[in-house]
Amino acid sequence: MRQRHRKLLVAVGLFGILASAPCLAAGEMSAQSETTSATTDVVPAKRSLPGKAIDAAKNAASRAGDVLTRIPCLPPKGAGAVSASLPRVARKLNAGEPITIVALGSSSTAGYGTTSSTYTYPSRLAEQLRRKYPRARISVINRGMGGQEVPQMVQRLQSSVLDSNPDLVIWQLGTNTVVRGEDSSGLAAMVEAGVARIQATGADVVLIDPQYVPAVTAKKEGANKMVKLIREVGRLRHASVFPRFEVMRQWHEDEKLPFESFSISDGLHMNDWGYACFAQLLGDTIIKSVGEAKAEPGTERPGSVMSFRPM
Repeated sequence: MRQRHRKLLVAVGLFGILASAPCLAAGEMSAQSETTSATTDVVPAKRSLPGKAIDAAKNAASRAGDVLTRIPCLPPKGAGAVSASLPRVARKLNAGEPITIVALGSSSTAGYGTTSSTYTYPSRLAEQLRRKYPRARISVINRGMGGQEVPQMVQRLQSSVLDSNPDLVIWQLGTNTVVRGEDSSGLAAMVEAGVARIQATGADVVLIDPQYVPAVTAKKEGANKMVKLIREVGRLRHASVFPRFEVMRQWHEDEKLPFESFSISDGLHMNDWGYACFAQLLGDTIIKSVGEAKAEPGTERPGSVMSFRPM
């Protein structure tokens, strides 16, 4: 366990050095569509050895989203290792058909805290899925808007999500309600109704619960209540739930990673490494679901409340 912890700390530290840069300026993040970036490196013809080393480090950092196909991110362990079922996504990917994924949420979907839009979780998820399914046309649309809560997301559900005819909707929610200490009574019915509207179109749904960071854990009762609320909606609607709260709790409490290794100084938002690990584990779970469906052709079962079983 000590060796596992030491390797992860070294890896996280290295990733932080490669991705070090000022965080995005404060403010709400507007909805943004899928972004694909390409970087061309220009190195002067004659450089000293130290200069070349500096150039190499800068180039590695600028290409982090492309070069680091898999980051050093340990899979979670313990309770709740239940696979997800995403029948529509699995059927279409296994048939080589194009898919559209819409990521709905607030600032951690928009990517506040990243050093580049390339490092948001929807962008990283898109790249991971494209690497796995190079022949498929995969579109991931980022519909995160900073500061929003469930009522505002539900209000724009048609224009931001359903009008894009998604095959999968990943809905991140609950954090702002917890941090602001607001009453969550009545929220379950609103989320359930929103999930029902999405499922009525035939799309798969994955719900994402709050992040495990100081600003959220400071509201322990509200955080635990929100996590349970989202899990219960997933159970009632047969929708998958990715337990981000538990994943990040393990980073901090089990792997002994300090909060600053995966979150920024505001104590709320994740940093590049945090988003990357989260996206990777989510992508692994989607890939696993597709693989399981292919192994059992002709069987489509509703999504289950899932934990994280990376490949």
